[in-house]
Amino acid sequence: MEKTAEKSRGGRGPVNIEEMAAAIRTGNRTALARGITLIESTRADHQEQAQALLAALLPETGKAVRIGLSGAPGVGKSTFTEAFGSYLTGQGLKIAVLAIDPSSARTGGSILGDKTRMEELARDPNAFIRPSPSGGTLGGVARRTREAMLLTEAAGFDVVLIETVGVGQSETAVADMVDMFVLLLSPGGGDELQGIKRGIMELADLVVVNKADGDLLPAAKRAAIEYKTALHLMRPKSQHWLPEVRLASALKGEGLADIWETVRRYEEIMKETGTLEAQRADQALAWMWNELREGMMEKLRTHEGTKSRLKALEGEVAGGKTTPTAAARSLLALLLRD
Repeated sequence: MEKTAEKSRGGRGPVNIEEMAAAIRTGNRTALARGITLIESTRADHQEQAQALLAALLPETGKAVRIGLSGAPGVGKSTFTEAFGSYLTGQGLKIAVLAIDPSSARTGGSILGDKTRMEELARDPNAFIRPSPSGGTLGGVARRTREAMLLTEAAGFDVVLIETVGVGQSETAVADMVDMFVLLLSPGGGDELQGIKRGIMELADLVVVNKADGDLLPAAKRAAIEYKTALHLMRPKSQHWLPEVRLASALKGEGLADIWETVRRYEEIMKETGTLEAQRADQALAWMWNELREGMMEKLRTHEGTKSRLKALEGEVAGGKTTPTAAARSLLALLLRD
């Protein structure tokens, strides 16, 4: 495989993959950012180079604590992420934040701009923030977030925080790529509990009731009790860990040490029981099959034989002239024949 990309996205000129990998291993921020840009590119030659970069760095990955963070808009995710990230860097840790922004329907670019929303953390020399447009993929989760996570691990970051937009099925997608899934909730108590999907609660390894300060503190405490009750009524994801509920005030920086202690305890238990290793293996296999499905769909849309037949078959299915199964089998037969 050729080691030099013809041009990186953004027109910065040729990229030597071996040099980029070496720079990333030293924690070079510019090289890391360019590597992630290469991964996010949709150009076929860039994707080939991105896979070469990942292959070179794979032995250096897997050492970070992977945390997924989700919650409804308005719950204070960015404020919490900045406060928690600053607390971790204050403990001497290096933290990477991969924040999934909603994509603009018009331009395809990020809308929220997490570096703008997390100005203090963005200036921290021990933090790296990368906002990525969702690109309209499942639930707002960027398809290449997993690979960006591997690059940050290879760059020596101790904790990787993946913050989602908190809509649709993004929670499921993120839970399938992290060690611990944290659900951030506001002090809405029973009223909010009614609006939370059971499936999202079942994904949570840790529930954090944010904004637990001032006049909202009593409501936050009541909400925490109700969330604990709800979690105990659900089947836990692991026999070795019962999901816990913690109070926090991102605005005042309170409760962050307790949350980090809970994360560390969770990681220790999951490692000692072999659950973490098994979970990551399952996630890697699921990742492979997802890539296979997406690759097959792309081939169906671009393959000359299936592309010309696709519209006609869609019309036949919509008009009731053929069944969806028969149409799908016809397209697969065309693809596999070649």
